[in-house]
Amino acid sequence: MDRLANTVRPYAWGSTTALPELLGTAPTGEPQAEMWMGAHPGAPSRIDRGAGPVSLAEVIDAAPETELGADAVRAFGPRLPFLLKLLAAGSPLSLQVHPDLTQAAEGFADEERRGVPLDAAHRNYKDANHKPELIVALTPFDGLCGFRHPAQTADLLEALGVDDLKPYVDILRASPEEAALREVLTAVLSAEHHALAGTVEHAALAADQLAAKGGPHADAYAAYAVLAHHYPGDPGVLAAMLLNHVRLQPGEALFLGAGIPHAYLSGLGVELMANSDNVLRCGLTPKHVDVPELLRVVRFEAGDAGVLRPEEVAGEEVYETPIDEFRLSRFALAPGAAPHPLVSRTPQILLCTAGTVELREDAAKTGTGAGAGAGLTLAPGESAFVPAGERITLSGDGTLFRATVVA
Repeated sequence: MDRLANTVRPYAWGSTTALPELLGTAPTGEPQAEMWMGAHPGAPSRIDRGAGPVSLAEVIDAAPETELGADAVRAFGPRLPFLLKLLAAGSPLSLQVHPDLTQAAEGFADEERRGVPLDAAHRNYKDANHKPELIVALTPFDGLCGFRHPAQTADLLEALGVDDLKPYVDILRASPEEAALREVLTAVLSAEHHALAGTVEHAALAADQLAAKGGPHADAYAAYAVLAHHYPGDPGVLAAMLLNHVRLQPGEALFLGAGIPHAYLSGLGVELMANSDNVLRCGLTPKHVDVPELLRVVRFEAGDAGVLRPEEVAGEEVYETPIDEFRLSRFALAPGAAPHPLVSRTPQILLCTAGTVELREDAAKTGTGAGAGAGLTLAPGESAFVPAGERITLSGDGTLFRATVVA
């Protein structure tokens, strides 16, 4: 097993304090948005096996079956199929969706055929993979996830008392759910920004006032007012009002599958995703918004946000998702408890988020060598890579997240 040295990404929406507090470091005054753990080429973790630091991606490239296991290589190719992150949102991220595998492959091939540079601002598809993701809250965590039922959204918009929203309210009440959501989202995102700027401003002021009054939608109104503060006049604020607002408590999670519009608003969490960069934005961003392609990818399905809670399986709390590229679980380790054995035919990344966790090579492990019986102690925010087939034990007094592959 290898201790990981990880990169923190300083995106503008990042919190200036959440990651430093977890890591026990001094804030720099700059945003610290995401810490990446894995072999993504954008910021691969580094390990040191005695010859100096080297990229985890290079280590895997040199011996994929040794590091990943034959099962994972057979299923996903010679690369780590997931990316684990600590995500600290100090302000809202863009409203976005991700394509499914077929859409990603078709979109990537089309842009390659048309010669669109990979780094072009208007490029939609960076690769041919899908990007399902799971976010688990470490602190209270606010987000938007999936379409609210149109009739409920009509009530929420009507209560704002903004005349310019009445056409949307009428559509949401009169049309079948899928058609209503498609028509309203298309109208909002196809309009010129200046044409809707006044409507967004009036809706935000009304939302702020309703949030102050309390009531069942107070948190949602407050969230929309915050969005308008960060993105004044952006039609994406109205698009966001079509979505469920959700506040996760620590340990609760959201799974974001293909075509589900979503945005993270604030909080600290553990995020696990398939290894892809494919994002189609719906608004709340100065970046490119490709409305026709977005509408091809969005799933116009209404329902609740689908908050996930872990299910205990032999002392391991598992977040069940319908994805094979990754599996996330959590261990709550208590002092004095027997060490918990851990072995997998696929690669693992282990992340400590509270207390102290001891990782030690299992005494029952066969073979000899300098690494036999070695151990690592992880403090909050520290992580380790465990190659496929390695047998280790966990002990300590803390919380550990385990990311691995279903293969």
